[in-house]
Amino acid sequence: MDERIERIEQAAQYIKKQIGNRKPKVAIILGSGLGKLAETIEDRIEIPYKEIPGFPVSTAIGHKGIFISGKLGGKQVLAMQGRFHFYEGYPMETVTIAVRVMAKLGIEYLFVSNAAGGLNPNYKVGELVIIRDHINLMPNPLIGPNMEDFGPRFPDMTCPYDLELQKKASEIAEEMGFKLKKGVYVGGTGPTYETPAEVRYFRAIGGDLVGMSTVPEVIVARHSGLRVFGMSCVTNKSNDDNVPRNLNDGEDVVEQANKATERMSELFARMIKSL
Repeated sequence: MDERIERIEQAAQYIKKQIGNRKPKVAIILGSGLGKLAETIEDRIEIPYKEIPGFPVSTAIGHKGIFISGKLGGKQVLAMQGRFHFYEGYPMETVTIAVRVMAKLGIEYLFVSNAAGGLNPNYKVGELVIIRDHINLMPNPLIGPNMEDFGPRFPDMTCPYDLELQKKASEIAEEMGFKLKKGVYVGGTGPTYETPAEVRYFRAIGGDLVGMSTVPEVIVARHSGLRVFGMSCVTNKSNDDNVPRNLNDGEDVVEQANKATERMSELFARMIKSL
């Protein structure tokens, strides 16, 4: 057996033993500072990443490194309280292993969230933005021998973010009393924040948001046939001027994301309830 598949199978079997007969339909990956959404999950079973065979640990600020099984919006869900990043030194196979594992466990939908810099000057810090598309500036996680068990060698990416879920999110947000913008997320390797020249470049190529995650997970999710919904929390304004002071701070990113968590938690719960 392919060693990659064997590793995925072992992790999936371990999690399956912990959650028993639960059949999660939706999985949620929570980004920097957004882990508090996991605290709204009921009837919880918590599984630390370090206990799962073949799993890495999350080292990024604001990432607890816990798998959670439970109910959100009345549905069985899996939630990742913390993700893995390419900048942590993990190969893409490891960065995206959790998506493959959750696909093996039978999920149909993947909700991804992140803290992002606002490239679009019309975005305000603390706003939630639907990801409608992305630009990938990282190594593609499908490079290497194709995992035929999951999907085709050349998966189509015309519509990586599900249009029906985007529409549903906009409608529910209006019911909650606010409007959601939509934007294109630029995924870079990090761990450095972008330079002013890079900010201008990202805007020129059509980017509205910038971050260091999400895109590899979405590519693997689509390769695995999952329907994807993506949301960014704008935690800082991307700077396009060279000034002699540090405008981007990891701790502040987490703080700003924490402030938006309550609204995003309710939005996700209502969306999941409607599935």
